[in-house]
Amino acid sequence: MKKAIIFYQSKTGTTKKYAQEISAYLQAKQINTSSVPVGEYKENLLQDIDYILMGCWTKGLMVIFQKPDEIWSDFAKKIPVPEHTKLALFATYKIRTGSMFKNMAKHFNPAPNLSLPNLKSRNGKLSDKDKIILDEFVEN
Repeated sequence: MKKAIIFYQSKTGTTKKYAQEISAYLQAKQINTSSVPVGEYKENLLQDIDYILMGCWTKGLMVIFQKPDEIWSDFAKKIPVPEHTKLALFATYKIRTGSMFKNMAKHFNPAPNLSLPNLKSRNGKLSDKDKIILDEFVEN
């Protein structure tokens, strides 16, 4: 059985809700999935992992200077993404994500031009578009 881990940093609970929605969707696709706050990371969580999804809330001004918060950024810089593990990003936001995903991706090697699947939600709910992105992510 394939394994996925979802790491998230949530401020108000919306990102946690979104991580849980993603987790439930992947579990319905027969993928063993865990949803973990970045503060609860343990190295053994990455053992035999096939997919890593990392998400946070959008920090910044309403329409410009969007970026992940410092807790998520510090975590993303340190996490060792195992070879052959697929990585995707997700974010929650109030008005728009703007440069959020570009600023998230630059924390990973071989970023900053790394092209990763991006999922986003205003309300923590998984959209039909998100489901298509996730289907492509786990099928390829």
